[in-house]
Amino acid sequence: MSELPQSPGFTSRPILRCRNLERYLGEGENRVQILRKVDLDLDRGKIYAITGPSGCGKSTLLYTLGLLDREDSGEIWIKDLKVSGADDHERTEIRNRTIGFVFQFHFLLPEFTALENIMLPMIKLGQMSSGAMQSRAHNLLEEVGLGEKSKRLANQLSGGEQQRVAIARALANQPDIILADEPTGNLDQKNSTIVIDLLCRMAREKDQTILVVTHNHAIAEACDQTLPMLDGVFASACEPA
Repeated sequence: MSELPQSPGFTSRPILRCRNLERYLGEGENRVQILRKVDLDLDRGKIYAITGPSGCGKSTLLYTLGLLDREDSGEIWIKDLKVSGADDHERTEIRNRTIGFVFQFHFLLPEFTALENIMLPMIKLGQMSSGAMQSRAHNLLEEVGLGEKSKRLANQLSGGEQQRVAIARALANQPDIILADEPTGNLDQKNSTIVIDLLCRMAREKDQTILVVTHNHAIAEACDQTLPMLDGVFASACEPA
């Protein structure tokens, strides 16, 4: 991949940083601003929760920072790479190497086993042998407590088990950043607690950064910092001076 522009000088760079990020949806009279000049710094090894009412821009921000969606204006850096404005090939490569995703719906392939689902990001990245990928996938399944179910088809797992496989899949390429959009939204309270505890523990052990969108107060309280959003901007930016 070609070298991308570096962020302007600051000695201790956040792992992920954005400035004046804007995003619109729709066209013409239906054009609506979703993100309003959002600024954000995320430090390595910390866990952040974005909270706020439905429709305030939480998920849009997550997908834009994760390079699944394009910003309309503003700048994004991941480590020392300026990724805003990168072409599709560069965005895909950066995303595969540095970001893991956990969604409300696990998006496992039902006809694949738990082990095969975890191997998919590694296959896509293309940097490991088949044996090494299988070994890492097995280790991740052990870490999420599903080592004995490696050959079980995804659609034969419970909802909580499927989400734990999704967490293992998100960690497969050892990303610096985990982005999670309502990761416990489809789970009962018991499985919600298991999933968020597991996600936080594994990220802390691996010194990864998590940004999670959630309506769950228990999840927000487990994070290092809560970032409330309102009308497309962080609430603190709306407060009068």
